[in-house]
Amino acid sequence: MRKNLLFTAVTGLLLLSNEAASAQTRTTLDIYVVDVEGGNATLLVTPSGESLLIDTGNTGPQASVRDASRIMEAAKDAGLTQIDHLITTHWHGDHYGGMDELAKRIPIKHFIDHGPNQQPAPGPDEFLAKVYPRLIANAKHTVAKPGDRIAMMGLDVQVVTSAGETIKAPLAGAGQPNPYCASFKPGDNNIEDPLSVGVHITFGKFRTMHLGDLTKNKEFELMCPNNRIGTLDVFLGLHHGVNTTSSEVMMHAVRPRVAIINNGTRKGGQPDVMQVLLSSPGLENLWQIHFSLLGGQEYTVPGMFIANLTDEQPAAMPVAPTAAPAPGPNTPPPPAHNGPAFWIKVSAQQDGTFTVTNARNKFSKTYAAR
Repeated sequence: MRKNLLFTAVTGLLLLSNEAASAQTRTTLDIYVVDVEGGNATLLVTPSGESLLIDTGNTGPQASVRDASRIMEAAKDAGLTQIDHLITTHWHGDHYGGMDELAKRIPIKHFIDHGPNQQPAPGPDEFLAKVYPRLIANAKHTVAKPGDRIAMMGLDVQVVTSAGETIKAPLAGAGQPNPYCASFKPGDNNIEDPLSVGVHITFGKFRTMHLGDLTKNKEFELMCPNNRIGTLDVFLGLHHGVNTTSSEVMMHAVRPRVAIINNGTRKGGQPDVMQVLLSSPGLENLWQIHFSLLGGQEYTVPGMFIANLTDEQPAAMPVAPTAAPAPGPNTPPPPAHNGPAFWIKVSAQQDGTFTVTNARNKFSKTYAAR
């Protein structure tokens, strides 16, 4: 018994020592865009090993377990033993769905959200009444406000949108007039998407941003008449590439060098939003978590930039975009992908250099500092 206890103690010390060594040798900000089948889960890990997870994937007994497992694979790859900060951008099931399951597998120390759900629905209302209070009971909980900062060593993480409000003052180096405001056309949106918690992240000279499912109308509020964000190296999420987001007033003004879409096989990637993304000034590459039938070959990128395939590969992908079927009980399911899942990983240096890697085919590209 004593030998077993000694062995366990020594093993634990070795594991802690290995994790500490890993944290000391990591020099990059690592970002994992996890495949949660058209939901969102984006994990950021600092050189010191501190972590920020943005959303936890989909609801449903099978989907929540699947997505929590995929997040855990990324956490394991990064050498994490806890999630230091979890942002739930808004209360839609494809953003908070795997939270309860994930919390069973890894400690979550700090929960961040925009406040109560404003779009009544049985799923989020029950979750917020019965599950979320239990999860945050022994952790820190913050209702985010624009201008707040999330304390992380080596990063400047600033909340730029939350609960329908945006920052009033421009970020450092930003504030120039936005020429795309004059041609802006308002879009439609539901209640919760515009409330998304959005964060801007600076690591040395590297800049990235994730705005949850923020919609066009809120993009206009944030970016007009002056661009309060400035320019980006990597734009994350992009509301899955659906056409209620990613207007020129945002995408063309922030001039991302790389954009990464957390889309699904039949979610996002519509022709109108893809045209905006692919014509954005300064864009070098668009990366996608999935090929989207809604864009077809007409509006997509080469396969080396796409992380995941479908379970049963068709003989040929359609060239023309496919119209989304009408919602309802008889809607045919999208092409299935429940096998191996692959992330897109960004590794950024403080000098602004960064590398993006497709975990499926190991294709990677390094972008020199701007």
